[in-house]
Amino acid sequence: MGFWARFFRDKLAAGGLIIVLALFLVSALTPLLAPYDPSAIDVDNILASPSAAHLFGTDELGRDVFTRMLFGAGISLKVGFVAVGIATLIGVLLGAVSGYYGGWVDIVVMRFVDIMLCFPSFFLILAVIAFLEPSIFNIMAVIGLTSWMGITRLVRAEFLSLKERDFVLAARAMGASAPRIIFIHILPNAMAPVLVSATLGIASAVLVESALSFLGIGVQPPTPSWGNILTQGQSTLGVAWWLSFYPGMAILVTVLGYNLLGEGIRDAIDPRLRG
Repeated sequence: MGFWARFFRDKLAAGGLIIVLALFLVSALTPLLAPYDPSAIDVDNILASPSAAHLFGTDELGRDVFTRMLFGAGISLKVGFVAVGIATLIGVLLGAVSGYYGGWVDIVVMRFVDIMLCFPSFFLILAVIAFLEPSIFNIMAVIGLTSWMGITRLVRAEFLSLKERDFVLAARAMGASAPRIIFIHILPNAMAPVLVSATLGIASAVLVESALSFLGIGVQPPTPSWGNILTQGQSTLGVAWWLSFYPGMAILVTVLGYNLLGEGIRDAIDPRLRG
């Protein structure tokens, strides 16, 4: 049975894929779907409840929440993918070098990983952001630079297992250089767990970005993100429930979708992992 056949046998995984594809579609079509300018202030409709004119209501400045939610989806996906891309690049390179060369190189890399793991990731991010100007680019970089350790360990473990296989020994016997063996022969065979980890990492990055924006040190207004819409809802929870409900549900559904997709990919790659 092929990968996709195994994947679609898991209804939860298929549901996760549908959620993720829907998010991409909404993000791509935001300029067409958005009924208003996300920064347009309307003093005549401040904190208007959900209606036909404003599907998700308005905020304390009269801005349409549905429009801001649509633009916030693009911000969250961008942060998730760029941050995970940075983390994956660092993790794959360090894990590949550590696993292939072993010896003192492995010792140095893994002790550095252990040191990084000693710091709680979220508080490390808070500490770094405190010294930087809050912006979407800094958020992407900081999340990526503080979340590569798990991928490093995964890639190292795969390299330790694969570097003694016959196809690698044959490549060495034919005089292939170390970079060629690492990137052409071993790395493609070690990417399956990395794909799963990256998928799950996007959910974590979206959650961290939302938390940072909620605390006021993430994506800064007037740029809309689900986290800063939640912040606005905090002070008006008693009179404007929609400012907390809709972004909260969006974060929940997005994180759930990526987690289900990641678990489905993991099980489809290696059915033995299914519990």
